[in-house]
Amino acid sequence: MDNMEKQQKLYGTTIVSIRKGNSVVIAGDGQVTLGHHVIKSSARKVRRIGTNGNIIVGFAGATADAFTLLERLETNLEKYSNQLMRACVELVKDFRTDKYLRKLDSMMLVADQVHSFTLTGVGDVVEQEDGIMSIGSGSVFAISAARALAAHTNYDAETIAISALKIASELCIYTNNQFIVEKIEITDSISST
Repeated sequence: MDNMEKQQKLYGTTIVSIRKGNSVVIAGDGQVTLGHHVIKSSARKVRRIGTNGNIIVGFAGATADAFTLLERLETNLEKYSNQLMRACVELVKDFRTDKYLRKLDSMMLVADQVHSFTLTGVGDVVEQEDGIMSIGSGSVFAISAARALAAHTNYDAETIAISALKIASELCIYTNNQFIVEKIEITDSISST
């Protein structure tokens, strides 16, 4: 891929997911870049999906590729009765068999009341042990900040996510400070299982 092709892809964002206490949050910034230029500052890269909006997703990478993955995930959720783990596993199986999907340049964080997963652009499903995940251009900054905040403060999931994104936005030129946050409250019957 030459320089001209790279500049024509739309990139730039940081997405973070925090699972703490009785909530799970996915938050992300809204910056979209074309090469080294900001072309949009308020893109909505975090949203609710699923039958009742009971699943949250955040995506980073090439925009068209991210929407392709999102559509495939939504199709799998419908097919497998909103079972997030099953839908994600089937999606990554598609990665391994579909030549088109293998070329997608995008990643997603997805969460419901029970699980949080990173879906990678190479067909992996990863569930972090500590419930803290991040993807995108500022992910190293965001996950470092989130882990420190989770270990050394009493902040809730939403406060940790926003604080981690603020730190990432100060260090990563492809991350801005216009955040979208989606949160799921975990019911007692789910958290005790």
